[in-house]
Amino acid sequence: MAAKKDYYEVLGVSRDAEQDEIKKAYRKLARKYHPDRNPDDPGAADKFKEITEAYKVLSDPHKRAQYDRHGHAGMEGADFGDFGDFSQDFSGFEDIFDMFFGGREARTSRRPRRGADLQYRMTLKFEEAAFGGEKEIKIPRIENCPDCQGSGSQAGSHPETCPQCGGQGEMRFRHQTAFGSFVQTRPCDRCRGQGQVVTDPCKTCQGQGQVRRQRNLKVNIPPGVDTGHKLRMAGEGEAGPNNGPPGDLYIVIEVEEHPIFKREGSNLYCEVPISVVQAALGDEIKVPTLEGKVSLKIPPGTQPDRRFRLKNKGLQDVQGYGRGDLFIKARVVIPEKLNRKQKELLEEFARISGEELNPEQKSFLEKVRDAFGV
Repeated sequence: MAAKKDYYEVLGVSRDAEQDEIKKAYRKLARKYHPDRNPDDPGAADKFKEITEAYKVLSDPHKRAQYDRHGHAGMEGADFGDFGDFSQDFSGFEDIFDMFFGGREARTSRRPRRGADLQYRMTLKFEEAAFGGEKEIKIPRIENCPDCQGSGSQAGSHPETCPQCGGQGEMRFRHQTAFGSFVQTRPCDRCRGQGQVVTDPCKTCQGQGQVRRQRNLKVNIPPGVDTGHKLRMAGEGEAGPNNGPPGDLYIVIEVEEHPIFKREGSNLYCEVPISVVQAALGDEIKVPTLEGKVSLKIPPGTQPDRRFRLKNKGLQDVQGYGRGDLFIKARVVIPEKLNRKQKELLEEFARISGEELNPEQKSFLEKVRDAFGV
C-alpha cells in the first residue's frame, strides 16, 4: 500500500497555517477535484477523498495536534465518515458548497414586488429651463395587461395550482455528499417559481400578465432647472411582478447653453459693448434680459469691465427661494481705425488735456487703449 501523503502537503499549506488559510485551501481544491466536475477522470474521487480527509484532520484542533505529534500513526482508528457515492448526479454542486460555507438557499417569492425605476434624459432650451412649463414625452415601459389585469389568464378563467410543486413554487432535491446529506432548493421549472400555472392564457399578453407599451406622459418642468437636475414622477416606472406596485420615472435634465447669457446658480451674466464716447460722456443703452430689452444708464466716466446689476432679472430659484439677478459687464470698444477728422479731434483733445504728442511718446490713441485695458 502506498504511503499516505502529508496532510499539509495535500492541502498545499504550511505547518503553521491558520484555520482560515486551511479552509480556503480546502475549498479551492474541493471545487477543483469534485467528481461532478471531473466525470472523465477516474482518479478525481480518490483525490477528493484525500483532500477531504486531510481537511477533517487539520480543521479539528485536537486531531491536528495529535497528527503533528505522531503523524499518520496517530490517526489510526480515526473515523473520517462516509465520503458518499460519487456516481450520483451533483448538478447542484455550486449551490451545495455555498450552503456548506455559509451561503443561503435560493428561494423565489410569489409576493408582489415593486417594478423597476426608469430614467429619461430630457434636453431643454435655455428659455424652457428658465421659465418652466409642460412638455410631453414618450416612454416605453412594461405594464400590467389591461385585458387580464396581470393574471395572465383569459377572462373567466383563473390560474391553477402547479401540479409539479403543489403550489410551493420550488422543488427540493436531496444530495448525498462527502459532507453528509444536503437539500437543494430550486425554483419550479413548470411554474417558474410562481406556484400557479395558466391553463387558459390571455391572448393579449400570451399568459405573461404584462405587456410592453409606449405611453405619452406630460412632464411639468419647474422654472429654474439646470443640467443634472432630476424630476421624479412617482408610479410612472414599470409595473411590478405579481401585480406589485410600479416603479418611478426619473427625468434627468440637460440644458442647452445660451449664446449671450452665462449662468451661475440663479444669477445671469453677460457683456454689453459700449464706445469710448459712451464710457466717457455717459449714455442710456438697451441691454438684453430673458424678458426682452430694457434700458440701462451708463454714467459718465464708466471704466472698462464695470458691472451693473439688474435685480430680479436672473433665473427663478428651482427651490422657490426667489429670483436671481442679471449682471451686465460694460466692455469698452476702442476703434481700430480713425479717419483724418477723428484723429485731429483726438489730438486736439490731447493738447487741451495737456498731453504731448511726439514720435518718442505713445500716441494718444495708444494711451486711450492702455487706459481702457484693450
